[in-house]
Amino acid sequence: MSSQPLERITIEPQQQAKSCVIWLHGLGDSGAGFAPVVPLLGLPDTIGVRFVFPHAPSISVTINQGYVMPAWYDIKGMELENRADMAGVQLSEVAINALIDEQMALGIPANKIVLAGFSQGGVMSLFTGLRYPHTLAGIMALSCYLPTGTQLPDQLSDANRNTPILQQHGEQDDVVPMQAGKQAFDLISAAGYQTQWQTYPMAHSVVPNQLQDIGKWLLARLK
Repeated sequence: MSSQPLERITIEPQQQAKSCVIWLHGLGDSGAGFAPVVPLLGLPDTIGVRFVFPHAPSISVTINQGYVMPAWYDIKGMELENRADMAGVQLSEVAINALIDEQMALGIPANKIVLAGFSQGGVMSLFTGLRYPHTLAGIMALSCYLPTGTQLPDQLSDANRNTPILQQHGEQDDVVPMQAGKQAFDLISAAGYQTQWQTYPMAHSVVPNQLQDIGKWLLARLK
């Protein structure tokens, strides 16, 4: 992965930005995939939320016959224990940390920044958020798993020990089985984190009532 800053779509609030949501897309997608959800979240203009939708770099993905596509890391196989290429996960973590640091340099404090993601992006939001050295407003992980499988990541940060975490999953998900998301939730909650688990009658996707729930959760974190 290049040391260049991640390209992204940025949606500014009508008022001065006072908080930020960094939302990471899934495998094969781009920041444009989730940018349209912003008005569906129902957030009031008064809280001044900037949304940043970065684009993952294009890399060869083993599970897709080596096809080059946007991905935060290589997926080596279907088994959860050996699914994620951890070297790639850590490279993307560096790039995502730089995005958060950039927002802080622009005047948004860490405790007004939510790190969110769907699928591969959710994997990265969990991994990065749990290890990030400054206290975030929240961590949102949709339809995903822990890249470390049945163990929590190493080098967890005390700064986000009490950060609210929202985990959501589709009950008919045939891409990332709900069991993988629930396993991550069980590990994280057993370690004492403030994580919340919600499921929806959907496949590997997001649905309107879920977006409404996300909007309420974000409002509580950022108002």
